[in-house]
Amino acid sequence: MILVFKTNIDTVSKVKRISSKLNQLFPNSKWNFDLEDCDNILRFESDNDIVAEVMILMKITGFECEAL
Repeated sequence: MILVFKTNIDTVSKVKRISSKLNQLFPNSKWNFDLEDCDNILRFESDNDIVAEVMILMKITGFECEAL
């Protein structure tokens, strides 16, 4: 399953702030940010529907996130 999110993560330093949390909470998923995209896309490859969990994590870490 491919999940796509619009975020406000627009720098490598912000990616570094969230990356360990993403790896810890979603160890069986592949993810990446597209900082060149106008929506600062976060893409996940996951076997599970983790939309709600991703959005909660982003919110509690101070980032904006919207499922597309």
